Amino acid sequence: MDTRKRNSPAFRLRGHSRGQSGVEFAGTALLLFTAVFGIFCASMLLYAYNFVSNSARDAVRYAIVHGSHSLNPATADDITAFVKNMASGLQANNITVSTTWTPNNDPGSLVEVQVTYDFQPFFPFSSTALPLTSTSEMVISN
Repeated sequence: MDTRKRNSPAFRLRGHSRGQSGVEFAGTALLLFTAVFGIFCASMLLYAYNFVSNSARDAVRYAIVHGSHSLNPATADDITAFVKNMASGLQANNITVSTTWTPNNDPGSLVEVQVTYDFQPFFPFSSTALPLTSTSEMVISN
């Protein structure tokens, strides 16, 4: 190789910046993976909240058509099982369902279903749970 090229400033700087791209990649990759992980956790939180609100609404619809005068009257355990069977991608043991009939399970009475899900973030250092709650009520038709 020509000694003039070897002694040029561009050639000398290239040799001293050999690890620079590795350090830049590590810093950029850390920020990128943190952002992707945050977006993933936020998406799971939105999915869980959507499940809680829709399952409360679906469970109260199930309860109003399975009143005391139907062929298969619904109990609180039936409604809890109905909600937990709909939970796909979520931990069923973190779901709590509360069903209240006012005054009873007869047509014309009110039924209220409250669904609560304790969302556990995927952070390895987080032990807190975010309680997501939705309530729905309707008049029993059957």
